[in-house]
Amino acid sequence: MAPLPSITVAKPAQATSGVVVLLADESGAFGPSGAALLEAAPGIARAVAATDYKGKAQGFLDVVAPTGLEVDRVVLAGVGPLADLSAEGMLKLGGAVMGKLREMKARQVSVVLERSDGAAFDPALVAEFALGLRLRAYDWDKHKTRKKDEPAPAPKIVLHVDDHAKAKKAWADLAEVAAGVELARDLVNEAPNVLGPVEFAEEAQRLESVGVEVEILTDKDMRKLGMGALLGVAQGSARPARLAILRWNGGKAKEQPIAFVGKGVVFDTGGISIKPGQGMEDMKGDMGGAAAVIGTIRALAGRKARVNAIGILGLVENMPDGNAYRPGDILKSMSGQTIEIINTDAEGRLVLADALWYCQDRFKPAFMVDLATLTGACMVALGTQHAGLFSNDDGLADKLTAAGKASGEKLWRLPLGPEYDKQIDSRFADMKNTGGRYGGAITAAQFLKRFVADTPWAHLDVAGTAMASPDSDINRSWGSGFGVRLLDRLVRDNFES
Repeated sequence: MAPLPSITVAKPAQATSGVVVLLADESGAFGPSGAALLEAAPGIARAVAATDYKGKAQGFLDVVAPTGLEVDRVVLAGVGPLADLSAEGMLKLGGAVMGKLREMKARQVSVVLERSDGAAFDPALVAEFALGLRLRAYDWDKHKTRKKDEPAPAPKIVLHVDDHAKAKKAWADLAEVAAGVELARDLVNEAPNVLGPVEFAEEAQRLESVGVEVEILTDKDMRKLGMGALLGVAQGSARPARLAILRWNGGKAKEQPIAFVGKGVVFDTGGISIKPGQGMEDMKGDMGGAAAVIGTIRALAGRKARVNAIGILGLVENMPDGNAYRPGDILKSMSGQTIEIINTDAEGRLVLADALWYCQDRFKPAFMVDLATLTGACMVALGTQHAGLFSNDDGLADKLTAAGKASGEKLWRLPLGPEYDKQIDSRFADMKNTGGRYGGAITAAQFLKRFVADTPWAHLDVAGTAMASPDSDINRSWGSGFGVRLLDRLVRDNFES
């Protein structure tokens, strides 16, 4: 994979080599260091005048080998109106800057983070800028042995800022979040013959190195617990199921934990109700929910979050074998509720049914949030810019929506209600695993609601955002790592002691 950049924070200093990045506001004004550089190199001022450069948000002007300076080039980067300066804007600007640096194959970079009005740059915004640099630099090419182009070098980037001590601390914190996003992206991008349920569980086990307690339940363990729904999905695969339990104990000893539950279908053929061949290769990403959960626990542990958090990963493969579960089968879940199988491609909700019940029954969490690439219906409704949000608790839903806006990983709340239950009522069992075409994302969530008891709960349908989502300022990867920054923000803003 392409090497990640080295990003450090330092006090203001004059750059004498490499690439210099200066910030300009919408009026074309610079901070004192930028103004001094323009005075020392009249060619830059001429370029600004000739192009009428004004510092529009993410607008760039690249001046190569400016006369009067020893640096290779000066890049002017627009922040737009200072009044509109935000965390999301700085995150995106960092990503856009990294895109420019990759294009020019820069090796040594100095970024002067100054405001044109002379005010100190908020350390939190510096950290967001650095996070944008890091996330945009991610590139998955693990399995390529013959490459047309030489990989771009890993640039050494120094961010020069007045309040460098606080900014350095803020970036060290967000660098751990970046590591969580990168882990989630790695897992979603990995080939399905490499990453099965057992291998995914081994990835979870590696989090012990950052202080996470990890427990792995085998298929035999789950059979003893009565997880007939999850194991029903797995029975057609030669690869055995696993349930990974991750525990980060960063809060007070008796503090009630919070919990995140992820659908981890490492490959989904649809089972007996087999999917069309076209596009089936994308079903390696059907574990995007579990990837987000493991990435979130990695982020919380890495930054030593002051919270007790549980991560549950339901890990299976859905295959059409002679032993596979069939339409018409009735599975008994861990909760004791029975489920008539209408379509074996509605498998993720079966995995989550047992994982959610196990989580609330064993850990009694303050709340649960599950993430799953659950339904195409959610993509039809929301496209790829928002994930679907369903919840039995308005307070939790509001906190998640706010975290989505703050992180840029946006959610849109969709309804639940007893009116939808009739679509999943069964003639032969307690419920059916699908309610038909209409309101498919809603009836899937309504199904999950039957397995959370009285626990405050939210379901995030990330089918359109976790994989194959459009390129963005901070991501050029097929796997986006969606959900890690969202959940970290939820915890950071609401639940740390």
